[in-house]
Amino acid sequence: MRFILYLIAYPILWCISMLPFPLLYLFSDFVYIIVYYVIGYRKKTVRENLELAFPNLSAQERLFIEKKSFRHLCDMFLEMIKTMTISKKEIRKRFVVTNLDVYKKLEAQDKSIAMMLAHYASYEWVISMNAYVTFSAFAIYKKIANPYFDKLVRTIRSRFKAELITTKDTIPTIITNNKNKLLSIYGFASDQSPRLSSAFHWQKFMGIEVPVHTGAEMLSKKYDMNVIFLKVKKVKRGYYQASFEVISENVKEVPNYEITDKFLKLVEQQIYESPEYYLWTHKRWKHKR
Repeated sequence: MRFILYLIAYPILWCISMLPFPLLYLFSDFVYIIVYYVIGYRKKTVRENLELAFPNLSAQERLFIEKKSFRHLCDMFLEMIKTMTISKKEIRKRFVVTNLDVYKKLEAQDKSIAMMLAHYASYEWVISMNAYVTFSAFAIYKKIANPYFDKLVRTIRSRFKAELITTKDTIPTIITNNKNKLLSIYGFASDQSPRLSSAFHWQKFMGIEVPVHTGAEMLSKKYDMNVIFLKVKKVKRGYYQASFEVISENVKEVPNYEITDKFLKLVEQQIYESPEYYLWTHKRWKHKR
């Protein structure tokens, strides 16, 4: 049944990916109407999250953010599909890194790098950055239950020299690369809610105390990796700018959880600048104090 579903969906996705951008975004407008007004996909979750994160805003102001966030969500989903066929030239034009020199200075230190980022703006097109890096690139993701769609997502996200590894395979991969002296960069999207059973640290995020992922920090300390933050900004529809900020170059000298806390502050700054580009559909505050 899963394979049949995949066989039906794949040619549709391929045709969508072949649409020129003006038609792609016209289709996105239609998808938005279906997702937001007809299906109401996770609308309750988004409203609860926005009310928790922005209690000072009026209901009308939060509704404005809510609608814009759903529009962006539809755009980003279709942009991910577009990645199936987009050219390297086109994606480089649409996803621009403004201060690559900051990253290159870390590569020159001959130490692997933990790159921390949030589910904000275009975290899908971050893969295009691999055209500029010298190190082997590994993107950490959560495996999809349907093996055929999981393979498709891996193929899409691996088009630009990145290798996808599941959360389960992260530690073994780092151990192997470290043993083989393979300098690498690992992408950690560490802003979502961890399982309570694996929550070692709580911190305020958007004014609410929640459990936070500490894996990027712990692994960077254990294997002496530099840590960098990738901030992505949406310039306009279909165009993004990314910039780097070094979080730590001497991880072993930094007190525990300071790296994680700094990362959270940087994510907060992103959200406050343009909250409509954050992934509000996830239950980030399902565990809170």
